[in-house]
Amino acid sequence: MATILSIRNLRKSYGGKSGGVSQVLGGIDLDVEEGEFIAILGFSGAGKTTLISAIAGLVEPDAGEILLRGKPVDGPGKDRGLVFQSYSLFPWLTVEQNVALAVDSVHKDRTKEARTALVQQKVKLVGLGHAMDRKPAQLSGGMRQRVAVARALAMEPEILLLDEPLSALDALTRAKLQDEIDRIREEEKRTIILVTNDVDEALLLADRVAVLTPAPAARIGRIFPVNLPRPRDREAVNDSTEFQSLRTEIVTYLGGLAGEKAAKNSEYGSLPNVTPLDLALKSDSGPPQAYLDAATKGATRRYMEFWKLGKVYPTPKGPLTVVEDFNLLMDKGEFVSLIGHSGCGKSTVLTMAAGLNDISQGSIILNNREIDVAGPDKAVVFQSPSLMPWLTARQNVALGVERVYPHATRAERKEIIDYYLDRVGLGDARDKMASDMSNGMRQRVGIARAFALSPRLLLLDEPFGMLDSLTRWDLQDVLVEVWNRTKVTAIMVTHDVDEAILLADRVVMMTNGPNATIGKVLKVDLPRPRDRKELLGHPMFYAYRQEVLHFLAEYDHGPKAPDRQKAA
Repeated sequence: MATILSIRNLRKSYGGKSGGVSQVLGGIDLDVEEGEFIAILGFSGAGKTTLISAIAGLVEPDAGEILLRGKPVDGPGKDRGLVFQSYSLFPWLTVEQNVALAVDSVHKDRTKEARTALVQQKVKLVGLGHAMDRKPAQLSGGMRQRVAVARALAMEPEILLLDEPLSALDALTRAKLQDEIDRIREEEKRTIILVTNDVDEALLLADRVAVLTPAPAARIGRIFPVNLPRPRDREAVNDSTEFQSLRTEIVTYLGGLAGEKAAKNSEYGSLPNVTPLDLALKSDSGPPQAYLDAATKGATRRYMEFWKLGKVYPTPKGPLTVVEDFNLLMDKGEFVSLIGHSGCGKSTVLTMAAGLNDISQGSIILNNREIDVAGPDKAVVFQSPSLMPWLTARQNVALGVERVYPHATRAERKEIIDYYLDRVGLGDARDKMASDMSNGMRQRVGIARAFALSPRLLLLDEPFGMLDSLTRWDLQDVLVEVWNRTKVTAIMVTHDVDEAILLADRVVMMTNGPNATIGKVLKVDLPRPRDRKELLGHPMFYAYRQEVLHFLAEYDHGPKAPDRQKAA
């Protein structure tokens, strides 16, 4: 194959707020063959978008050159079609009109009939032939992104550039569009460059995976050939030893680039011996003796029970049952992952367990007491960390600690706060304002705040869902490290299969909604403490992964729920 694109010593810097210069790209070298699919993988802030924008002609490099068929790239052109993460459609135009806008601009030399035929062909190619007359407001996020892909393809570019086009979508929609992109690759035979932070996505789609080194001055550290046979089925490929080996090699390499980012060792040997106040108990005379005895002894078996749990919402068309007959028993100190497709009621179950959402049917028992109200004995970490932006990390954690430990001294409370901020790797950023932190740092503060409450129950609602996959690896490791020290009973909602297996003692798989329930429970019999690299080499890891992937594949189209499982 002939080389279609050559990048030589590409460099790009931007001016900082304080007048300094930040070098983003520090010398990129890459050759792309005609018809090849290249995935560019890297950390957030590594310059992936700057690189693909430079290839598109939207960013002028400071040094180096980009050659398309031997000629320098000088500005944007119809030979390069670009699809961004956000789909930028005109809301007042239909699907057909949005695509036609690009076609009429690029292919002015063609007849109206030829342009119309081209528009319709590309819209049908992305599976939207039935939605020609719909406007963006009538489309799902995945459908809108298909329109953006159709618009780029309709320009008939020599190279299709995809800048993380699927990262804002839920896992199921993302999987469907990955299949769509692969089908387009096969039918259109175009050269494709995909920017992504998802290792699995890169391995499913690409011929080669180029990994950028972290910022500043990013370079291509290594290029991994992907010699897996096509077509690649995401469930079947999981059984391939070649896939497993290559995946492990890339993950290990990325881990090496990231460096040892595990939470720092705390300077504190142990926490002060103070007991948190349960604000949910509102008796002036304090809790009854029987309760104190039970709390002291503590149940270890059947510590938490979901019994015939159900949630019904009123709608204009009548009652809608989101979750029904959800039954689960948990031991004290157990970590359970809840996984399923979007809309299956995972977060609904979690918010009922937190006391934030009324229970319609059944009940939830925690440590011999029915949950009916929110309180600090149930700490929640949401997808968005919900910090006070005008407060520092220490002050944000202190908001909860001061209420939960009212009888502790100021020095004891400070020790608790600093202990957990150290544990999540923020020992040097305790006095940094939340508004000045990255998303990953804010989520670390949220995790520290949750653990500092010394809760009976830790509830995590996709806490890393807004982060790129490489940052979430880092925070998963932080969560594992802190949980290993506390052994708090925990439930985590996630759509990430690897995350579910890495963290949990059991993975609870939910059927599609409405009327969602438990479809299957998988016991994860992997040794603790768990290390990501060791986990990837464990003989059972890919077997567990396959079992979860198979369950999710069965529910791609919402089949009838299997026999309901009473999980003990």
